[in-house]
Amino acid sequence: MQAVLSAILGLEEHRIRVIAPDVGGSFGIKIHVYQDDVAACLLAMLTARPVKWVADRRESFLADIHAREQRVAVELAAKADGTILGLKAQVVAPVGAWSAYPRSSVVEGSQTVRLLPGPYKVRNYAYTLDVVAQNKVITSQYRAVGHPIAAACMEGMMDLAAGGLRLDPAELRLRNLLRRHEFPYTSITGNLYDSGSYAECLEVLLEKSWYAALRGEQSALRERGIYRGIGLCCFIEITGPGAQFYGMGGAPISGQDGTSVRVEPTGKVTALIGVTDQGQGTHTTMAQIVAEHLGLDVRDVKVISGDTGATPYGGGTWASRSSVVGAGAAILASQAVRGKILQVAGHLLEASPDDLDLDDGRVFVKGSPSRALSLADVARTVHYQSHKLPPTMEPSLEATNHYTNPIAWTFTNGAHLAVVQVDVDTGEVRILKYAVVEDCGRLINPAIVDGQVRGGVAQRIGGALFEECAYDGAGQLLTASLVDYLVPGPAEVPEIQVDHLETPSPFTLGGFKGVGEAGTAGAPGAILNAVNDALAPSGARVTRQPITPERVLQALRAARTRKPAAAS
Repeated sequence: MQAVLSAILGLEEHRIRVIAPDVGGSFGIKIHVYQDDVAACLLAMLTARPVKWVADRRESFLADIHAREQRVAVELAAKADGTILGLKAQVVAPVGAWSAYPRSSVVEGSQTVRLLPGPYKVRNYAYTLDVVAQNKVITSQYRAVGHPIAAACMEGMMDLAAGGLRLDPAELRLRNLLRRHEFPYTSITGNLYDSGSYAECLEVLLEKSWYAALRGEQSALRERGIYRGIGLCCFIEITGPGAQFYGMGGAPISGQDGTSVRVEPTGKVTALIGVTDQGQGTHTTMAQIVAEHLGLDVRDVKVISGDTGATPYGGGTWASRSSVVGAGAAILASQAVRGKILQVAGHLLEASPDDLDLDDGRVFVKGSPSRALSLADVARTVHYQSHKLPPTMEPSLEATNHYTNPIAWTFTNGAHLAVVQVDVDTGEVRILKYAVVEDCGRLINPAIVDGQVRGGVAQRIGGALFEECAYDGAGQLLTASLVDYLVPGPAEVPEIQVDHLETPSPFTLGGFKGVGEAGTAGAPGAILNAVNDALAPSGARVTRQPITPERVLQALRAARTRKPAAAS
């Protein structure tokens, strides 16, 4: 925002201060620049007075970016043993009246075609992407850009192929998923899959969810006329993009991020971070990283973010980058401060810094814990009694470091399972069970990761079953309030079982990967496959989301009136 406003308003960046307080979830909507933002700044400049712009919910529906509307036609070829031979796709993606700035509205469609092969060994792939303008709200980048569409389409094809080959859907996937020994792996679209547990996640999911028992129960229920379905979705998630992503296109979007760590005279620590927090627990995870490297309790670290007048230059929060780029910068700054602490303490304790360690807010000689100083003692010496230090030693216990992902991006992976029941009289879909196994590299805070996964699944349950932006023939939005735009509530979101595998990335500091969009990426495919599995005895198939009762009933009517296919 600072860079873009500088260019538009004709002001130098250092004269612009952007503050992002605790404003709640973003999911990508707030990484775009809207005309109202610029208008408010211009009015403030013209009137020399503070100007406040607050959009109500209807205005947000009508003017903020939309997403997910794509039409995808896919063909898949496989051998009799299930080995995938090739894939074709035709994708049509609307952008609205113009492209969003500074991010391009083309990105969602390009992500779909880039990610469509998913976690599988696809050897041949051809696609077309057509981006069309239309008189609707502009579309652009929203949580898990392109991922849910790519995963739902590919996973739907895997179920179709399994049915045609008379294989269990899980078995077909296991025959084509990448294995650990094949990483790093360059996909057919040029993506470098740095590491992962693609097959292993599915295997653990099948075990933890009692998949075989679920299939047995399903067979028994079908004999009683109950439409129970089981859906799987294996996914990959692009996380932590480096400068290679936007930097190559020249967009003013930072691929690096910075962290400043400072030890106060009390021995407590302040960390200023470039990544921001919209409720995903960034302050907690960054405090954990700093505390771990400085031998402190996490409560001894205060984290500040969201203020260009105070924090280091960085790119903020988007594309699951905080635990990759942000954490990398926090590690570097913490390590630099740790080195300074040990240098000062070594002088005061008359010991080599290599012989010292940090723990519980103390610096002590290894093997002689009684020879120790509190971190507060060290900090007070630096801040107030620097005359006790050698002239060549800098009186400082702070450092600022920056970090970027050394590769284009890092891949998280996982597998989802959904069990649904469909009422063929009303078209209602009810989710009975949901399970996830994910691998986001080294876990920093498992509880936060669980929350991210569950929140993502809940959000995409909405997209899979309820949420839709409907227009009339003239392009007028008909669902501009929560009276018409349906979102799931507690009754529609089941308990979500989450399990973890940890495959650290060999390229990122700490081995971290992102996880903020993992639940969002996998849920639509799992739910779509579960619904179609439930409808299989009727011959009906749903190919459009959200899967509303009306669309379920339409699919059932079409199946009843469809003529038997000619033998071929």
